[in-house]
Amino acid sequence: MGTSPTQVMAFPSIKAIVRDNGTAEVVVAGNSRIVPAGESLQDLRNNALALVVGEAQTLQRPVRVQIEDPEGHGELIVHPDNKIESVSYEPRTARRRAGAPATTPENAAPAVIETTPLPAPEPAAKPVETAPVAAAVADAQPWPSAASEATEAAGEEVAPTRRSLKDTSFLVSAPALEPATQGWRGALTRLGLRMNPSDEELSEREDIRTVSQHWPGPRTIAVVNRKGGANKTPTVVMLSAILARYSGAATVAWDNNESQGTLGWRTEKGSHDRSVLDLIDSSTELLSPSTNAAEIAKFVHHQTADKFDVLRSDENDEGDHEITAEEVDIAHQVLTRYYRLVVMDSGNTARAANWRRMIDHTNQLVVPVTAIEDRAEAARLTLQTLESRGGHDAELARNAVVIVSESTDAKRSMSGDALKRAKDEAERIAKGFEPFVRAVVRIPYDPALVNGPIRYEALQPATQRAWLAAAAAVANGF
Repeated sequence: MGTSPTQVMAFPSIKAIVRDNGTAEVVVAGNSRIVPAGESLQDLRNNALALVVGEAQTLQRPVRVQIEDPEGHGELIVHPDNKIESVSYEPRTARRRAGAPATTPENAAPAVIETTPLPAPEPAAKPVETAPVAAAVADAQPWPSAASEATEAAGEEVAPTRRSLKDTSFLVSAPALEPATQGWRGALTRLGLRMNPSDEELSEREDIRTVSQHWPGPRTIAVVNRKGGANKTPTVVMLSAILARYSGAATVAWDNNESQGTLGWRTEKGSHDRSVLDLIDSSTELLSPSTNAAEIAKFVHHQTADKFDVLRSDENDEGDHEITAEEVDIAHQVLTRYYRLVVMDSGNTARAANWRRMIDHTNQLVVPVTAIEDRAEAARLTLQTLESRGGHDAELARNAVVIVSESTDAKRSMSGDALKRAKDEAERIAKGFEPFVRAVVRIPYDPALVNGPIRYEALQPATQRAWLAAAAAVANGF
């Protein structure tokens, strides 16, 4: 295994380059090896690290790896037998500010790993692992009062006081922090080196915790925008899917269009053709104390992958019935008996009786908008109308969540300049709403949201993460 300094110096340097734009390569003696593509940046990191291990196996001696990554920097020793020692690792303290532009292939700074072979191995040093997070132990004594501080400052003894057992607890340890699963930290964890999660992973875990709550009593979400094509129906589907998946709460997406809506077209159809009109006709039976909870399945369409139900609007082409305010009351009473979460799609007429009664039942307002001026203006007018009514409507408008989507079918054929303009427009619209509502969330373009039935698992990872943030923003309003 031993090598002389001359042999070490003769061996060419190795570089493994991983970029945020989805490409990676390993360069040995000027020869580039393309890293196998993966579905995510994590896959590229794993594949690059595998090639470095392969070089160590070819040399039959360990190599030293200098890691420079957007999450931090450090040093590893990679052995031919797949063992990896963590010599050091320091997370970056400076984070990209929230308003900074997203990284693009044009401005992406590559993460570079430089490797050189080690000299003849000496007795193996004990691997240096990241120290576990120390649980902060709270002081058992209460905070001193101003009077006691003054007494101590004067040098007088403070007489001990007997405390109530109700004010004391021995349960002071913080929960154990689960190790990283993403990024280089996740790769090192899977190789046996327990690493703490990055800020981004901790943020994702917090969003998951938020949407996984169970709230006392049912909650109703209304998704509204006067303009068609504003992404109302995809928003209803995605919020329902995420809340149902993570919370496990019974969730129903209700198409509250006054006549015929499109929610049924974008979701799975069950083994029947029943709609909200059939549910209203059977409301007396469904509200009876003797009715079994499973009876609701006769009227809704279950989404087998995303675990929520859909109550469709009337799809009878020959029918002319429009849902009334009283019928909204009946349907809502039935649904809140069987479901904890009700997510309501809506039509484009804010003056319609069923639209206004929907608002009366709403706990959280969501206003979707695509990055097009007339959709944004319609969203603004919708919020303005609600605010002008005062009371409950105005409170909903002030605490609304606006979801700005870049989704547009034309984007597939856009040039680089057009894509940049579309992103700039989405950012401009998002910033325009920020002073007037509780939260604004941006959703990237994803072809899986353009046409046909919508499935959460069909979305790209970045889109799934954005929708999780949107659902967390909504859940924070409960």
